[in-house]
Formats: sequence, C-alpha cells, structure tokens
Amino acid sequence: MTLDVDAQLEKIKRGTTEIVPLAELKSKLERSAKDGRPLQIKLGLDPTAPSIHIGHAVVLRKLRLFQDLGHEVTIIIGDFTGMIGDPTGRSETRKQLTPEEVAVNAKTYEEQYLKILDPSRTKVVFNSEWLGKLNLYDIINLMGKTTVARLLERDDFSNRYSKGEPIHTHEFLYPLCQGYDSVYLKSDVELGGTDQRFNIMMGRDLQRAWDIEPQVALFMPLLVGRDGVDKMSKSKGNSIGIDEDPAEMFGKVMSISDELMPNWFELCTDVPLDEVAVLCDGTKSHLGKTKRRLAREIVGIYHGQDAAFAAEAKFDHDVKDRQVPEDIPTFVIPADLKDDEGKVRLAALITSAKLAPSGGEAKRLIKEGGVSIDGVKIEDISATIEVASGQVLKVGKRQFTRLEV
Repeated sequence: MTLDVDAQLEKIKRGTTEIVPLAELKSKLERSAKDGRPLQIKLGLDPTAPSIHIGHAVVLRKLRLFQDLGHEVTIIIGDFTGMIGDPTGRSETRKQLTPEEVAVNAKTYEEQYLKILDPSRTKVVFNSEWLGKLNLYDIINLMGKTTVARLLERDDFSNRYSKGEPIHTHEFLYPLCQGYDSVYLKSDVELGGTDQRFNIMMGRDLQRAWDIEPQVALFMPLLVGRDGVDKMSKSKGNSIGIDEDPAEMFGKVMSISDELMPNWFELCTDVPLDEVAVLCDGTKSHLGKTKRRLAREIVGIYHGQDAAFAAEAKFDHDVKDRQVPEDIPTFVIPADLKDDEGKVRLAALITSAKLAPSGGEAKRLIKEGGVSIDGVKIEDISATIEVASGQVLKVGKRQFTRLEV
C-alpha cells in the first residue's frame, strides 16, 4: 500500500486512544519514506492464555495495517517475562508460569495471531534469546536505569504499597525486562492496550538511557465485551474468540446492544468511519441491518465472506424464522435453585445455565424482552417460574437450552 505520510497517519490514528508523541510518529514516517527504511514495529505477547478473542485482535489488526503500509513487524513472545508474570492490573503477585506452560501457550498463540498478520512479513522472536543471557552485572545495570519511586508510579504497585500488601522484588523486573526488549530490538513504535501504558513508556525511558532514539508509544482501547459493561474477557463470558464457529460468532455479534455498534465498527472492522456514521445514525428502522453488516464484517475477517453469508443464513433459520435449532444443549436444573414451592427465579436460572455472565446482565435481557420459555416472552426481572422437563429457554437472539427438572 503506497500512501503519503499524512494518509498513513490518518489510517494509523483510527481507533487509537493515544499516540505518544504524535509529532514523533509523523517524523519517523517522513524519514522512513525519504530513506526507504521501514519502521520497526513491536508488540509483546505474554503467553499466559491460549485463546485470542476479537478484543486482543484490536491491536493485532493495527499491526497488520503497519505491515500493509510497508513497515516491519516483530512479535515478541514473552517466554522469559511470562515466567516473571505481568503484574498489570493485579492486586496480588501473579503466579509464575513454568517453561512448559509458556511453550504450549506460545504455540497456540502463534497459530491464532497469524490468522490476522501476514506470515511472510511477521518476525517472531522469544525474549529469552536476550534476557536469558543477562548476567547479574547486566541486571544490576538495568535496574540502575530507573528508581523505586518511578516504579511505584505504576498504579498496581502504588495501590498495593499503600495498602501494605506485598510486592515481591521480582515483579519490579517485569517492566524493566519489557522495556529492555525495546532497547535490544531498537524498535521505532511499540503497540499495546491502554493497560500496558507503564510498560511501554518504560521502553522509551530505557532507550534514552542507552542513547537510542525513543520509540513512539501507540495505545489502543480495551474493547468492551458483549455485555456492554466490562472489557472483553473469556473469564467474564463476554468474549468472541477468533477461532469460534462462524455461526456462533455471527449470533454473538447480533446479541450486542445498539450502543456498542459504532465502537465495534471502528475497532473491529475496516468499514470507513464516514460510512459507520451513516450506518449508526440512530434510526431504529435500519439498526437491524446495520448489526447484520457488523456481524458479516467480523465473521468475514476471520472466516471469509462465504462463511459470513452462510452464518447469516443459519441465523435467519434458527432465530429470525423462530425455529429452535436441533442441537441445543440440555440444562439440568439443580435442586438448590428451586424454592420451597419448586419454582425457580428466572434471572438465577439464566446465569446458572451460563446464558448470561452475571445476574445484572440476565435482568437486562429480561427487561428488554430478550427472554422466553417455549416462545412465551417474560419481561419481569423478578419473575419466579414453574419449569418442566422439555421446555426451551431462549436468551437473546440465538441462545437456547432445553430444561430438565
């Protein structure tokens, strides 16, 4: 993709929370165009979980844009830093991974992120290649490049310190080691989510300490999950994995609120923003078509357009035409869910069947008319119901389960 610097910058800025500093990025892009030298773009991944969802893909898709603009991407698998454990967002010391756990997770990650990146233009390295070779002298020198006061500026460290909660000394090494990755690779730009701000800015600090031109820090927002409340997370049950079945992906996108659509279009698709503004103008008469477009775009990115249209057809068969799928799971209602009269509180039933990540989300779905039993809609969030084996509970537009007493 051959674009002038201003056009490159406009594409890069899409969806970003912050670019620090923007003027330096423009200068680097201008120098790159003049000298014909691609910028070195870096992303670090700690292989602590083996499943990538479309929230993770927000940063990976920005990396792919840099590749399409002619720049070089390096993925750092943090096999060394993964054994330290990233303390970001933690109120306690993170469990250290074993080398065997890191190796398994790293392989699974690689299989998934290369669905987004161009394999021929992606360099993958493991930071144990250089961090594992540091001796005690090197580590003392690295630690001498910053201060305890600087490290305690980090929110999770300062919060734990103020509460008298333990901070193990090896945790201080995490941002230093991630920062040293930037020194070793002489990266021009590092990408990350807003939760990685401290670690990435440490890379700028350490590059200056080694007389290397500091990298630009580019931050992407954390995608809000399907519940519309928390950041996307598999543990919260509000995620969409990039490896999920196309029909499952399509249905999950169709289940999000209308309010989430502009943000998801911007961060999860390539639809031009002026077109997004028209699609999401608030006119109720066409928001259903807009959500279908969003679902097709997302499924198409990971499975191709043919799969996207097939997923839409299945959605119409299962949901729009009000046909109950043949392969729905069965949920056996536990005895402790029933009251003395043998009735079940609907919101508790929905969460117990894992059809909503929380009681609050279950009540929202009920209130909005998204819950029915055998086709009968229930809109009372406090409803207590009698249930019988064989009844079909439907939550949202395509989640079904057959009840068994």
